[in-house]
Amino acid sequence: MFLEILVAIGGYHLFKRLMRWRPSRSRRPGRAKRTAHEIGAAGEAAAQAKLRTTLQWLCGDDFYLHEGPLVIEHAPGTAFPTAEIDHLAITPFGIFIFETKNWSGRIAPSSSHGKLTRIAPNGKPEERRSPIEQNRSKVRFLREQLPAIWPVSGAGLFTSPDVVLQPELSTDLLSLDDLPHWLRLRRESFNGQMSVDIGRTRAAVLTYADTSTDGFVAHKARVARYR
Repeated sequence: MFLEILVAIGGYHLFKRLMRWRPSRSRRPGRAKRTAHEIGAAGEAAAQAKLRTTLQWLCGDDFYLHEGPLVIEHAPGTAFPTAEIDHLAITPFGIFIFETKNWSGRIAPSSSHGKLTRIAPNGKPEERRSPIEQNRSKVRFLREQLPAIWPVSGAGLFTSPDVVLQPELSTDLLSLDDLPHWLRLRRESFNGQMSVDIGRTRAAVLTYADTSTDGFVAHKARVARYR
């Protein structure tokens, strides 16, 4: 009987030791961190979903939201003949181009032209190109191609739930939660003007677009080559 008790005690201590050294669930294989591409794709999908529900709320079925990114040829004959629009929305009160960012941390103004300061959770600052600056040539191009009475606007849309936008930033830099109010204000300021012809605008914009897979791949390759 005494021997059985010793065996039981020894087994108990061995079990505790094994449990102490067993790898935690978070360290087990198969739980790799998401890549930057996967995180970015998730942010794009969240932005597309928020845009659709917001536009349905404001416009019913009277709008056009392009499905996914759109490559347009805005500068033929140059080193960068094409540009990518993350999200294109055409509404009765305007045409909107959104540049999506999935940055986390605190976003503040920068002293450098066309830049923003992203401050990481550990306090480290980093200069990044502003989505407003990235949108500038695309907005200018569409304004030149479309009737002046139809306003074209651009905005930077931050999709991460862990982002904090400083109040000193441009009001054209917004979180997903800011989007409904931002678009509502655009509709209010447009009130009384001639409504945008959604069908004609869509056709005009797509005239300058390359919606093929090859065109998208070629655009991505050019961007990667000059980074």
